[in-house]
Amino acid sequence: MLHGIDVSAYQTDYDTHGLDFVFVKATEGRSYVNPRLKSQVKRARDAECVIGFYHFLWPGHAKEQAEYFLEKTPEREGDVLAVDWEQTGEGTRASNADKDRFIREVKELRPHHRVLLYCNRTFWINHDTSSYAGDGLWIADYGKPAAPRIEAAWRIHQYTDDPLDRNVADFSSRQAMRDWAAPEGARRS
Repeated sequence: MLHGIDVSAYQTDYDTHGLDFVFVKATEGRSYVNPRLKSQVKRARDAECVIGFYHFLWPGHAKEQAEYFLEKTPEREGDVLAVDWEQTGEGTRASNADKDRFIREVKELRPHHRVLLYCNRTFWINHDTSSYAGDGLWIADYGKPAAPRIEAAWRIHQYTDDPLDRNVADFSSRQAMRDWAAPEGARRS
């Protein structure tokens, strides 16, 4: 198992010691960009972590949100992309169709990158109707690492948010995660 964290603008600084991967919040909706994106990515790259970027999905305009996410997110072979599908601060949520369309749009626009679905156990069990998670499920279910209480296959498990969002990834090594993130058939010539 690999160990990693995910960060947003709230984490002004974070320690990379013992981390194999870092997911950085890039965007939200169609107007927000993480003001610490560049420095957070630099810190993770300097530590030679596998890098991922995520977009917090709002209801509606899935295609436009996907375009906005990719416009504001650095493009580098081997970086992983993800959509964060959960309740918004306003108590709303994107539909299952929005989630699926966003993932498909990102995969079409950046075909050489893996795209994950991040959601919590409640969303996966109670709101998901298609079981579509792109290239893999990143599930939040707090408890024992690598033991989410779901029956679906998963790639990453967020098992706590105290004091940071901590995750484990189902890969044997950083190199195995890098190889998965940039498969031979998806690499650019």
